Amino acid sequence: MKNIQWYPGHMAKAMRMMAENLKLCDGVVFVLDARCPAASFNRKISDMVGAKSVLYVLNKADMALCDQLLSAMKEGGKQAVAVNATDPRAARPLMQALETLVKDRLARDREKGTVRPMRFMIAGVPNTGKSTLINLLAGGKKAVTGDKAGVTRAKQWVKCGNIELLDTPGTMPPSCENQDLARRLAYVGSINDDILALDEIALALLGELFVKSPRGLSERYGIEGGTELQMLEQVCMRRGFMLRGGEFDYERGERAVLDEFRKGKLGRVQLDSLDDLKEAGLTE
Repeated sequence: MKNIQWYPGHMAKAMRMMAENLKLCDGVVFVLDARCPAASFNRKISDMVGAKSVLYVLNKADMALCDQLLSAMKEGGKQAVAVNATDPRAARPLMQALETLVKDRLARDREKGTVRPMRFMIAGVPNTGKSTLINLLAGGKKAVTGDKAGVTRAKQWVKCGNIELLDTPGTMPPSCENQDLARRLAYVGSINDDILALDEIALALLGELFVKSPRGLSERYGIEGGTELQMLEQVCMRRGFMLRGGEFDYERGERAVLDEFRKGKLGRVQLDSLDDLKEAGLTE
């Protein structure tokens, strides 16, 4: 399989912008994809943050089985919460988590008689739902959102009650050293599809889902086993993706698998393991 690497010029520019604006922020919110929190954690940003208070948000938790990973992060001393940022009910626990993150700073400000908004930088790889989270907290559409990588290209300050959030462009590390994690980012749409070999990605996804979530494949496509190619052919047969002469329309099948996985139609899936989380530095 072709190695996955994606670090366009605008990301290098965004990293410089983030470094410059960190001094304005009281804390940082890392938005991770709950299905693959280790894969969607950019250590380059973490190194930049230094001693700032950090909240880890495992977003899209409605598509994942992340309770064990979330518990491990908390036990390792991380401030972390799992949410679905498209659900209005997630706003309250998120706001509470942000206030807890900077409670010491708030107490010092009160002692000094200072009144000012708490500022947080919202950071993460593309397509983890950073702008959706901001809109949730702001109570309206204040940040630009999209279902593909690279929608946000410039910083945006958004006021949410007594806090201000800095929406930043999604940024990848300059190199993807762990290709297993890179593939998972491709599965969830954090890497621009235009640079990917989608046939390879779709087949790899089917193989990984058969190990980690066979029930979803069985219920959606009637897949009970076989090679990755045979599973794709079962998708094509179930959906009627056929060409003249009875040949399979593999391309339509591949796109259907990726699209439906990204939309959560293949059930709740956990791609990353506790070992992946430890390797990423997100737990002890």
